[in-house]
Amino acid sequence: MIKMTARAFAGAALALLPLTAAFPAQAAEPDAPVRYASLHDGIEALPLAAESRTGYQRTSFKHWVDTDHDGCNTRAEVLIAESRERPEIAPKCKVISGRWFSYYDGLTLTDPKGLDIDHMVPLAEAWDSGASQWTAARREAYANDLHAARSLVAVTAKTNRSKADQDPSAWLPPLADARCTYAADWVSTKLRWSLTVDRAERDALRRLATGCGHTSVEYQPV
Repeated sequence: MIKMTARAFAGAALALLPLTAAFPAQAAEPDAPVRYASLHDGIEALPLAAESRTGYQRTSFKHWVDTDHDGCNTRAEVLIAESRERPEIAPKCKVISGRWFSYYDGLTLTDPKGLDIDHMVPLAEAWDSGASQWTAARREAYANDLHAARSLVAVTAKTNRSKADQDPSAWLPPLADARCTYAADWVSTKLRWSLTVDRAERDALRRLATGCGHTSVEYQPV
């Protein structure tokens, strides 16, 4: 099983950047304790509810903003954090090159143009699962969540676009060895943001979990 470790390289990547381009690490939120559970228990903890996409617009989630006002938007922050070698960064925080592992398909890329930043739980799926009731500020925080490594992930554009807004009942990573990690990341993100699952999604996650051994979920509620 692949373990998602790309963010572990963030500190090394940041340490190598010039002092004039220092980017903060993605710090944990101060007050909420980190919670742990088995994948099975995490799935069962998700509230079951019917989904509704009524009123959804992608613009309801303001994303790729510079949340900490350091000159880098969310996309750039994720690229910098997940690069496995020192990224090359041009003025205005334009990421030129680096080395990224796309765990959905097991490919390594050096050109960020081939990467998308995937919302682990897509914006439309989040809307269906409870975000329709959120404030605009909470939706913006969700769309730019740099405090949890599972929330946003750099993957090949091809896999991100094949996933689109589908949940695990309709789409899983093409690399079979990535699927337990993906299920854990999906469940952790939904638990973090108190999102619901529908019946087909929950059933698909349960089936997947039967082959995932001791896979666990880890999340910090928002």
